[in-house]
Amino acid sequence: MQHGALEDASFRPLKVAVLTVSDTRTFDDDKSGGYLAQAVAAAGHELVERRLVTDDVYRMRAVFSAWIAAPDVEVVLSTGGTGVTGRDSTPEAVRPLFDKPIEGFGELFRQLSFGEIGASTIQSRCVAGMANGTFIFCLPGSTGACRTAWEKILRPQLDIRTPPCNFAVLFPRLMER
Repeated sequence: MQHGALEDASFRPLKVAVLTVSDTRTFDDDKSGGYLAQAVAAAGHELVERRLVTDDVYRMRAVFSAWIAAPDVEVVLSTGGTGVTGRDSTPEAVRPLFDKPIEGFGELFRQLSFGEIGASTIQSRCVAGMANGTFIFCLPGSTGACRTAWEKILRPQLDIRTPPCNFAVLFPRLMER
């Protein structure tokens, strides 16, 4: 299977779920989750579900695990719980579920974020990986951080037309067209 962009490809939507991790947010004031849901739809992907869960390792794992097992979820984007204070525990919740971590995601995010917020980016513990063929990207809770990750990393990597390579070509369903 080719691992680069498809030269003659048209856009092919992925099925994406968005999870907000917060002890205080509701859907009414969840700007970061709202941004990600809107960005996913605006890019042409299918938003299959959006949920909010408290910053509790086991509740997060339950949601991540359900989506990892679901045939209609190909990508999970989470926001929140990646800091170093209080109950921030998204990395601890999701890392044991990964079949393969995507080590470069956190490093690239922090490199890009450094230009925007300086050394404060060191407090971000965003992580990514694959589990059962599902891509999982755990982002900080700030809307600006979600925008940086989406615009500079995720949107292009989830588009099958992005050369020289992208994550989208790893989905057999997209290669069948």
